[in-house]
Amino acid sequence: MMDSRSSNLLSRVTWFLFAVMVILAMASVSEATVHHHKWKLSYQNWSPDCMQTTIISINGQYPGPTIRAREGDTIVVELTNQMPTENVVIHWHGIRQIGTPWSDGTASMSQCAVRPSETFIYRFVVDRPGTYFYHGHYGLQRSAGLYGSLIVDSAKTEPFVYDGELSIILDDWWHTSTYQQAVGLSSNPFVWVGEPQSLLIEGRGKYNCSAGSSTTCNATSSQCSPYILPVKPGKTYRLRIASVASLSALNFLIQGHKMTVVEADGHYVEPVEVENLDVYSGETYSVLIKADQDPTKNFWAAVNVRGRKPNTPTGLAILNYLPNLSTKLPTTPPPPSPIWNDYAYSKMLAKKFVALTGHEEPPPMKSTRQLILLNTQNKINGFIKWAINNISLVPPPTPYLAAMKYKIKGAYDTTPPPDAYQPRDYNITIPPTNPNAVGGNGVYVFELNSVVDVILQNANTLTANNSEIHPWHLHGHDFWILGYGDGAFDPLKDPKKYNLVNPPLRNTVALFPYGWTALRFKTDNPGVWAFHCHLEAHFFMGMGVMFAEGIERVGKLPRSAMGCGLTLNKMMHY
Repeated sequence: MMDSRSSNLLSRVTWFLFAVMVILAMASVSEATVHHHKWKLSYQNWSPDCMQTTIISINGQYPGPTIRAREGDTIVVELTNQMPTENVVIHWHGIRQIGTPWSDGTASMSQCAVRPSETFIYRFVVDRPGTYFYHGHYGLQRSAGLYGSLIVDSAKTEPFVYDGELSIILDDWWHTSTYQQAVGLSSNPFVWVGEPQSLLIEGRGKYNCSAGSSTTCNATSSQCSPYILPVKPGKTYRLRIASVASLSALNFLIQGHKMTVVEADGHYVEPVEVENLDVYSGETYSVLIKADQDPTKNFWAAVNVRGRKPNTPTGLAILNYLPNLSTKLPTTPPPPSPIWNDYAYSKMLAKKFVALTGHEEPPPMKSTRQLILLNTQNKINGFIKWAINNISLVPPPTPYLAAMKYKIKGAYDTTPPPDAYQPRDYNITIPPTNPNAVGGNGVYVFELNSVVDVILQNANTLTANNSEIHPWHLHGHDFWILGYGDGAFDPLKDPKKYNLVNPPLRNTVALFPYGWTALRFKTDNPGVWAFHCHLEAHFFMGMGVMFAEGIERVGKLPRSAMGCGLTLNKMMHY
């Protein structure tokens, strides 16, 4: 039995430990910063590649303003839609939105779209350092220039050193408006968007104005002058790279300089030295470059199309060795990228990236559920669509998050989509013998804190001898890339080849032609989350699925996230 003196001592020790915990918690809170941003979205006339067009700008800027914060900080963006003719949302790509699923920025999924003249406040914590970005997630608004960088600095010492930092976003660009593109994609007969006219680096490219008769092309516009990457001789730089490309797989390289990849999608990887880097839409990287070449010269930074037969000129920026003038152009031609259809090279490069030892969480050794998702191009009533296990995603008018949180009947299809397709009944090497699919908006519902494997299976399109690269992005989570393979996935043999030792953690991954990609993730973030091809036209045409977990744990939704579809009835009693 404890005497009074011992009890008093234990009480004092307990209170001391509690006081220490409170002080540490207060210190942690005091170190975190709240970053407030007021954004006004509007149309602007702009010339990203010298050809004037209409873009969506933020506070009159293109690309949008860079958000910079420290891990643990809170971001608050007060977004006002000043576009008179269309709705808008913004997705914070790579931010998991833990505890704030309504701020994910996905129309019909996490929130109602923000209508003209309305204001929506996004508020979320950036819980992990890394290279991220944001972009429009309504219709084809990313293709209209609605994007910008989001950089989260580490609160700890990072496992690499550098003297300075640079950041770029890669993009492909069309002169046809996104409205014309959307009409063509939704029409019968189908009108394809075609290959991009230009490739942009940080919103700048160069279209050959003499190639057309347009009077709105100005080759001397400052808006399309090459983007400048200034460096000091002998210094090492961290270059952050992101791709918001709407269609193209891109390859980035710097003339005369090697790059060392150290981060991918906000996670550290074992350093890999490369001469060029494939960057698929939705992916981000940090590479280290050393300014160790002739200091009297400037050098080309270049981006080229991969995975599609290129019909687009090289996009160029300038690596500017100070104190050389930034207008001093390199005297030699830009360096070439690997041939566009060398998929063996692309797969080899993708497999090089593994988690940095001691810095990333290893995957669970087993999963509790497996999905095999067949990616196909199909038709619905004569209209060309993309489908997953023969279902083309048609987002409902009522956002999934509100519908599932408040059990709103009739808001979406409660019949779960199929977990797999039948490989014996489908030949992935030829166009579908029966191209007909159906539209749907069902949800894959998982138990909270379970482990799910997703096998992405590629196939031939409606065109013979054609299969395309699809970069798949998962909202609200990161996943381990367990492996890649050619042909049809074999559920008995292929899992034996998985990398369960040091697979990279990512939020976006490439699915290569006629092959499969295996992923594993933990369902540890209550909410409803999109998983989709990150190519604008493909997602617009139905190439995606919806995941949900722990809906009962989701907090009260803000009124501003509702107000459309069947949530109107809910708001009357909110």
